[in-house]
This record gives sequence, C-alpha cells and structure tokens, in this order.
Amino acid sequence: MESDSSRRAFMKGCATAAATYLIGTPAIAGTLRASVIVVGAGAFGGWSALQLVQKGAKVTLLDAWGPGNSRASSGGETRTIRATYGPAHLLYTKMVARALNLWQEYEQRWNLKLFFRSGALRMAGADDSYERAALPILQQTGVRFEKLSTAECAKRWPQINFDGVSWSVYEPDSGFLAARRGCEAVLDAFLKQGGQYRQAQATPGRIAANRMDGISVGQGEIMKADSYVFAPGPWLGEVFPFLAPSITPTRQEVFFFGTPAGDLRFTEAQLPTWIDGGKNPFFGVPGNHWRGFKIADDTRGPVIDPTTMDRQISEEKLTTARAYLRLRFPGMAGSPLLEGRVCQYENSKDHNFILDLHPEAQNVWIVGGGSGHGFKHGPVMGEMVADAVLGQKTAPAEMLLGRLLKKSAS
Repeated sequence: MESDSSRRAFMKGCATAAATYLIGTPAIAGTLRASVIVVGAGAFGGWSALQLVQKGAKVTLLDAWGPGNSRASSGGETRTIRATYGPAHLLYTKMVARALNLWQEYEQRWNLKLFFRSGALRMAGADDSYERAALPILQQTGVRFEKLSTAECAKRWPQINFDGVSWSVYEPDSGFLAARRGCEAVLDAFLKQGGQYRQAQATPGRIAANRMDGISVGQGEIMKADSYVFAPGPWLGEVFPFLAPSITPTRQEVFFFGTPAGDLRFTEAQLPTWIDGGKNPFFGVPGNHWRGFKIADDTRGPVIDPTTMDRQISEEKLTTARAYLRLRFPGMAGSPLLEGRVCQYENSKDHNFILDLHPEAQNVWIVGGGSGHGFKHGPVMGEMVADAVLGQKTAPAEMLLGRLLKKSAS
C-alpha cells in the first residue's frame, strides 16, 4: 500500500501537469482561477475586467490616467445609445438591444442613474439608403421604432427645423448614458468584487514561443498573468504598431450651448438625442445633467496624438457649430457657448470593433476600434471579451483582426 506522502506527491504532479497543459492552450480553462491583466479602464477595458471578475478570474486593471479621464475616449459627460445602424449591421443592432437591458439592470443593481430614456431620433437626408436599410434590422431584433414623416416630426418637436430632412427613425426606448460616471461605477463594482486596480502605464513585454512573458509597469517592474487584454482606446496603434494603419485617432470637437432660462424645450424632457443623416453630419444630446445643449460635428477630423494633443476648441469648428444651431434649432440661435471639449474617435477603418488574439501571442487579446459608436456597447463587449479569454465562446467574425491585416498588406 502506498504512503500518504506518495499519494500526495502523485496528485500534486497530476495537478501541475494538468495546469501546464490547460494554461498552454489559447483559452484558459474555466476550472482554474485564471489570472488576467487588463490594460485600459475605458468602456471596453473596464467592462471586460468586471465581467472577467464576475466569471471567477483574478483580474488586475491598469490605466495610465484613470477611468473616464479627460484624454480617454470614454471621458466626458454623456454618450448616445441608439440601435439605428445602416446595412449589414445586424450584429451591432443586436448588441445595442442587449446593452439597453444591461445598462438598466446594472444601474438598478448599483442604485445609480446611468441611462436616460429620452428617445433617439435619426433624420434622413435626400439619400436615405442608410436609414431604409436599418428598418428591417430593427424589426428583426425587436427594437421598437417609428418611421415618421417630416410633418409628423415637426408637429412632435416644433423646436427643430426639419428643412432638408426627408423622414426620420425614432427609437422611444433609447437615449443617452452617463459616460464618466459610468466608467467610475464600473471600476467601483470591479473593486467590490475583488478586482485590483492600479494607475500605471503598461508596456507590452517580450513575445516568445507564441506567448507574451509579462508586461512592463513603471520603472522596471514586470507584471505577469495567464492572459493579457489590451484595450487602450486611441493608443492601440501606438501599443501595437502593426495596427497603426488600421486605427487612426482623429480630433473631434464637442460644444455645449446655454439654453434660455427656464426653457425646457431643449432638455431631455422634451427632446430626444438626435443624429442628422443629411448634408449636415451633426449629432446632439439635450440636457447633459444641466451642463448644456450638446452638439458635435460627426465629420472625421485630422489625425492626432491623444497624449500630447492640445485640447482647446477651434474658432473654425465653433463657427460651423453655431451655423448648424441656427439652421436646425432656430430657438437656440445666438445662445452662449458654455464650454467646449476636444476628444477623439479611434474607429477601425471598416468601423467594426476589434476582439481577437494577437497574431504572435496566444495569451494576448486585443480589444478596440470602438470610439464613435462604442461606449454604449461596453457591457456587451465585456461579456464577449470575458467569454473569449476564458474559452467559453469565440469572438464574432466581424471583429477578428484578419480583415484589417489583409487590407493593410494589400
């Protein structure tokens, strides 16, 4: 009969061999308490860290300046949430439908207001192919909507001048989200569930034998985990230069104008969030926690460095914003500028998100390409990232890196 010490040694050896085999595979087995380092505490990184912790992983979250900071694409006061996408975007409409439910579930769980149901309006121009393509997808995914004529829109929202608008799509259940507040709430929940957070700049470590061997943090410190998730937002092309041709951060300017005293016509009480799909590509959010009437030009600006860019608004863009305000919201003509904000987009070239393994490291996940329409998808992307990292479900084909790398090589 073998001794207890021999049996213990045998069992320990089996466990070590099993752990070595499982950790060596691209996905981490759910039976182990996987260790994961997530770089970036914005909408994608923060929600990924939270979902990973909720699935039992041991997670450390890193961010150079903090969640929702002024350089981050997830910073600022508000972000819209809407499901009206154009052709071939069934995936994102489905994601928005789920995200709407998740945002409301989490705000109830946390007893914190994050979602504002103002409705969302998309105005179609002379070329309405984008909006027409969205209608069957909205219907297929069960998102409530109304197709409104210009006359119906003008009757419902007389404070908007609908000249040049052919018709509109209205989503009564959509609206806007608290951005910086949402990022902070996710971090707070992550910490309460046992996650670790550090404010530090992280640099990818050496890759050998298809694995990354740690990341550098600060002055010579190396941190190691089973897997690494990089969700650095506009810094993605800087962190991984092979992605630089596919992810180009561009300068975007946002303006907050003062509404007439006591006038509720330009708040979320009487106006939906809106996107102008015609010749004037602006969008806006009324109310904004009493911060002002927010409008922004959706035209892509010049390529910038998100770390060093001077974030002062330009007279040129302010003049364009004022002209749009006079055209579409005549009751706001001459309104004072309360403040402006310079941020950035970092869409991928085809506007699809990125969720895939690093092509040379089977323990490194790359997540990004979302700014411009990504914030609202945060809780759903978090689920997708957690499932992919833990080997529970593969990432959508639309988000894999191959489609970008092929385009860059051609």
